[in-house]
Amino acid sequence: MASIIKASINLNEIPKDKIYVGKKGKYLPITITLNDEVDQFGNQGPVMVEQSKEEREAKAAKVYLGNVKVVWTNGANVAAAPRADGQQQARPVQASVEEPDDLPF
Repeated sequence: MASIIKASINLNEIPKDKIYVGKKGKYLPITITLNDEVDQFGNQGPVMVEQSKEEREAKAAKVYLGNVKVVWTNGANVAAAPRADGQQQARPVQASVEEPDDLPF
């Protein structure tokens, strides 16, 4: 597991026409976006109702359901949002740097 992401959604915003019935229950297709920057509330991205190709092409308004934040990561995926006390919950993502083979050490 590379990350734990916490999300909250507003159930009142779920469009009933987007819910479909599958083999094991009722489903709502959603899209979660992780932004590079944390917003003023510590969130790292939105949770939205998934749009069809036609809706995207028509530039239809997106239905925002809530927000997400990374609360734990092993550092191999994304950086965790800072906690309220200003501490990081996991180490930040580190880029790997390949060293040239011709180094003398």
